[in-house]
Amino acid sequence: MLGREAGTLGNVKGTNYIAAEAAKLGLRPAGDSGTFFQTVPLVLHRPDPASKLIANGTPLILGRDYVVLPSFGGLFGASFEASGTPVIYAGRLGDSAENLSPDLTAGKIVVFDAPLGPDGRPSGQLRGRAALARYSNAAAIAIAVLDYLPPAMGRRLSQPQTEVAGTDAPAASRPLGLLITRRAATQMLGAPFNSLQAGSLGQTISASVRMLDTPTLAPARNVVAIYPGSDPAVAGEYVAIGAHNDHLGIDDHASDHDSARAALIERWRMRGLDPEGPMPTPAQIAAMHIDVDSLHHIHQARRDSIFNGADDDGSGSVSALEIAQQFVRAPDHPRRSILFVWHTGEEKGLLGSQYFTDHPTVSRDSIVAQLNMDMVGRGDSADIKGGGPRYLELVGSRRLSTELGDLVEAVNKTEPMPFVFDYQFDANGHPENIYCRSDHYEYARYGIPIVFFTTGLHEDYHQITDEPQYIDYDHMARVDRLVYDIALKLADLDHRVVVDKPTPDPHGQCRQ
Repeated sequence: MLGREAGTLGNVKGTNYIAAEAAKLGLRPAGDSGTFFQTVPLVLHRPDPASKLIANGTPLILGRDYVVLPSFGGLFGASFEASGTPVIYAGRLGDSAENLSPDLTAGKIVVFDAPLGPDGRPSGQLRGRAALARYSNAAAIAIAVLDYLPPAMGRRLSQPQTEVAGTDAPAASRPLGLLITRRAATQMLGAPFNSLQAGSLGQTISASVRMLDTPTLAPARNVVAIYPGSDPAVAGEYVAIGAHNDHLGIDDHASDHDSARAALIERWRMRGLDPEGPMPTPAQIAAMHIDVDSLHHIHQARRDSIFNGADDDGSGSVSALEIAQQFVRAPDHPRRSILFVWHTGEEKGLLGSQYFTDHPTVSRDSIVAQLNMDMVGRGDSADIKGGGPRYLELVGSRRLSTELGDLVEAVNKTEPMPFVFDYQFDANGHPENIYCRSDHYEYARYGIPIVFFTTGLHEDYHQITDEPQYIDYDHMARVDRLVYDIALKLADLDHRVVVDKPTPDPHGQCRQ
């Protein structure tokens, strides 16, 4: 379905399929107006081409000298008007020794130096927000990474961002986020970084940077269905089972599938099958040799540009359907109802699950737990360090409810082939931040206990090579059986699973 990107025709076709299967199973529609669909009002959020940014009289060019960063979950604002606003240098991003007092940065344009490290990532890890959130009272935050923006990167970063309409109302109170070239930073500061200390004042800025919103090309939809419970006393309570129905769409260029995958496998091996392993060095990459002739002797070259997302999250979406089918076929019916939600927009920043939990089609307080599956189709020893037939990662199972975590462990012991749970990615402060990166967190922020099931990352993650022939279907089926058995146990308890841990601020920043 052309990569099932949220807000495109391919995703509409994918959600039509899920809804049709749910109808065949006899599930009850629980979306808008008696349908299986909950429409999520997504818009494309893009900078106005007429935007202006002038440093001490010198215009900076959108897409060449700077690009506007997305909101990053509410960290950055959506527009910026300035006349004679001062610039202040805040040092190297992530260096706590150079932290400035927020009083010094209030109302100013804060410029960070974030040079690329040996692993090819910006220093300070842009995915961490703590260093930037400190300066929420600034007028704008500008992060300098490269000496210049390659045209392809400028075009890619200037692409419209997808957001939920109406959620950006407080944006005027947040700083605008900019990614700038180091040359632009020199113009804004009046001197290169190596001659400045944190706290140095730079030039003054005049700006008018505005964002424009247009609807997505096609509707973005959650698919919502219910398998009714059998006990009238608790049938109005729900055990939720979820996955995401979207993926990344289409790449901006085509690659030969076989040679691309061979290179990805080799790079993944260099990292020790570990998402936190060291990135291959330029010398290692230069030394790689892929025998393309041998690959094409097996079958002809196949150029592809579609992010198929078989594991991410075709595996979770199909698993939710399989679990629904098992509930329908089983002779015994659960006491509580089972709520199935296939969320859209996970790849855009958990937008579909955020919208569903903000605007639930059932009472939010009636959801007793949520079981989320994202990438449950791999997990072999060639995919991830420590992988194998019994491998399964769990995240969040005890973060809100000790009882839920204990129940999961107990049910697993009764399985014909129990899993060996890998909890390493659930550790507080883990750099992969998995707890905050999939749809389960949107439930957890409202105090709903969750469990996230995944067989982990692998070389095909977010690549065009994530295709169905690499799924381990036996492994996936056993994950599905476990999730089914856990859901059934939760649905038949004589009480709601107990929440005994502090609940987060539903509108605050997620911290693992």
